[in-house]
Amino acid sequence: MRRRRPALGWKSAPGGVLGLVVCSLVLVAGSSERPRAEAMLASDEALRLAFPDAQVEPHTVFLSEAQVALVAERTGRPLATKLFTYHVARRAGAIVGYGVIETHVVRTLPEAFLVVLDPEGSITRVIMLAFYEPPEYRPPDRWLKQFDGRRTGDARGWRVGREIHGISGATLTAYAVTDALRRILLLFDLVVRPGAS
Repeated sequence: MRRRRPALGWKSAPGGVLGLVVCSLVLVAGSSERPRAEAMLASDEALRLAFPDAQVEPHTVFLSEAQVALVAERTGRPLATKLFTYHVARRAGAIVGYGVIETHVVRTLPEAFLVVLDPEGSITRVIMLAFYEPPEYRPPDRWLKQFDGRRTGDARGWRVGREIHGISGATLTAYAVTDALRRILLLFDLVVRPGAS
């Protein structure tokens, strides 16, 4: 008799990441089948890795109707929530970077990653936290590195298969990650940059 997998609860967890990581560990420990879910890092571990010896503070902003409409217009997709959470990393009082933890559905199951940005808002790294689709659909680190150095100004022209390399056999993953990064950069410019200090 096959065991039923427990409900993931990723929609209700703050940021979705804690629920993803905890549930994936339960799945791996409690199932004799080959695990489909994979948790690489917890969110706090990833933030420490991205910003060693820095003080990291979370900030949550409630987006205005105008901001929600602008993001939907520029990305071609409605926002799933009006809340935007980002992390500010400081050393000796100076901002050294920002982090945004993103969780979204790829095909039918979620993935989570940390987007690391420099103080000017350029992507410096994308760190996978958890991936619940089959492992063969997971984006390789080498593919994720193509986003390093990218910023909002060129995000509108990102097209998978042109400006952004695709992933053979994992087209939906490529689109999901690209769309999420475009949205994050746009939100950074709308929400974080005006108040950066």
